[in-house]
Amino acid sequence: MSMEIKKASVRGFQGTADYVASEELMASVDVAIALKKPLLIKGEPGTGKTMLAQAVASALSKRLIVWNIKSTTKAQEGLYVYDTIQRLYDGQFGEEGVDDISRYIKLGKLGEAFDSEEQVVLLIDEIDKADLEFPNDLLWELDQMEFYIQETKQVVKAKHRPVVIITSNAEKELPDAFLRRCIFHYIEFPDPGLMEEIVRVHFPQVEDRLLQNAMKAFYDLRALRDLRKKPSTSEFIDWLNALQIGGIPAEKILKTLPFAGVLVKKDEDLALVKP
Repeated sequence: MSMEIKKASVRGFQGTADYVASEELMASVDVAIALKKPLLIKGEPGTGKTMLAQAVASALSKRLIVWNIKSTTKAQEGLYVYDTIQRLYDGQFGEEGVDDISRYIKLGKLGEAFDSEEQVVLLIDEIDKADLEFPNDLLWELDQMEFYIQETKQVVKAKHRPVVIITSNAEKELPDAFLRRCIFHYIEFPDPGLMEEIVRVHFPQVEDRLLQNAMKAFYDLRALRDLRKKPSTSEFIDWLNALQIGGIPAEKILKTLPFAGVLVKKDEDLALVKP
């Protein structure tokens, strides 16, 4: 197994031109692929959890399938849906083939990943938004890479095991049984060195003093004890872009925090940063 992981790390995920990943994150991706387990990613909002799946798909030249989870999402929806209403409608209007139930079975995102002729990257995004039973309801499918369609007595088995990336904002605790089946990685908030690297991917020509002052103001803001919502990496990128578009001098940034609304999104926080 150690040799398999070593091979994966040599040929595996190295980030992309648009996505800067830490060594630890790249290693976690490689280990998850080598061990054929889902990669569970946690971290603050805006730290690039969702973009990781896009980067992995791009780096490995694979199609990305995204399953966006909501509070009302059920595990069954990811497998398949039986469209009884359409079948009833077709029956009323005399459509041919109504007796063929398979016509009314529509695969969900997980089913689509299993049925793909080529290996895909499957992103299960924000799994903690669903109810507590949702992760447990997927244990068999993620373990065995297959599921059963009751209406047609058919087993859908993965033609190629997808690379599964699961994100969580830690809104709810995930079941232990589910966690045991995943490789876990927490994306730490970027330190100034990594943040500068990320910024220069987006703005390679950014003026040095502007960037340094902007980063100081940004990290000072995040350090405020009473701040209710800390600004994210993506918000910092937007803010830096606004500073450049607005032609804000570097020396003004530390004095007035221009365009504060790009970083600060709550009334109470805005009151903290007003001069």
